[in-house]
Amino acid sequence: MDFFIEIIKTILLGIVEGITEWLPISSTGHMILLNDILKLDVTDEFWEMFEVVIQLGAILAVVVLYFKKLWPFALKKNIENGNNLFSVGGIGMKKNTMTLWAKVIVAMLPAAVVGILFDDWFNEHFYNSIVVAAALIVYGVLFILVEKANRNKQFDVENVDDISFKRAVGIGLFQTLSLVPGTSRSGSTILGASTLSVSRSAAAEFSFFLAIPVMLGASALKTLKFFLDGGTFGSAEIIYMLVGCAVAFLVSMAAIKFLTDFVKKHSFSAFGIYRIVLGIIVIAVNFIK
Repeated sequence: MDFFIEIIKTILLGIVEGITEWLPISSTGHMILLNDILKLDVTDEFWEMFEVVIQLGAILAVVVLYFKKLWPFALKKNIENGNNLFSVGGIGMKKNTMTLWAKVIVAMLPAAVVGILFDDWFNEHFYNSIVVAAALIVYGVLFILVEKANRNKQFDVENVDDISFKRAVGIGLFQTLSLVPGTSRSGSTILGASTLSVSRSAAAEFSFFLAIPVMLGASALKTLKFFLDGGTFGSAEIIYMLVGCAVAFLVSMAAIKFLTDFVKKHSFSAFGIYRIVLGIIVIAVNFIK
């Protein structure tokens, strides 16, 4: 019975991860808040790893949905027939895809460096509900202000392939802000891209692609630190991770499709309002406690 209850909790965590990872409302913040309410019966050390590793399911959703755009290899027989194709050691490569990956790697470096150097410090000082609430509110206000400034604006970049290396670095610098829980990785990159005159749809898509190496790296780092610190887990914990990842994958498929359709017709102001309301609720709950 207890195991069944923990599985239900894991499913709920997977649903929250799948929704909030891609919407600019902070997945880490929601996971911290949900764990305060619906605490999974695992060690603190395992939880720190679980809340990051569960993101692998969400990453897989991006890979599946954008596989054709992200897969860099081409059939050798097609090389001579395509202007976008070239050969490296007899292996067919897609020029646009390789360029896109190069921009993604450049953009991820700032957050990767800061994350590796200060991961423990961020965990110690910022992983609590008050910081999450403050970040939710601050970024909510910023979303509303930026969207107001961008109303009827003609963006310089409408397609993700047209994002320059310079803009990619700028977006990557904004992404470092997401190391503070509650800010949102997608929220930071989308806000940064908007200030750099990148359209909502292009910013959202680039945010999806940027998540792949960033979240893979974060998961690998958390897992490595868990085992280096002597952490262990049994069959139940393995099942929790598999269930969480599977649910996050399925829900992410729907969340990504929703966001890509949403940004074509609407601004991000609605997410800003949601963040502010949620932040106020979190502060009120903590005040009552």
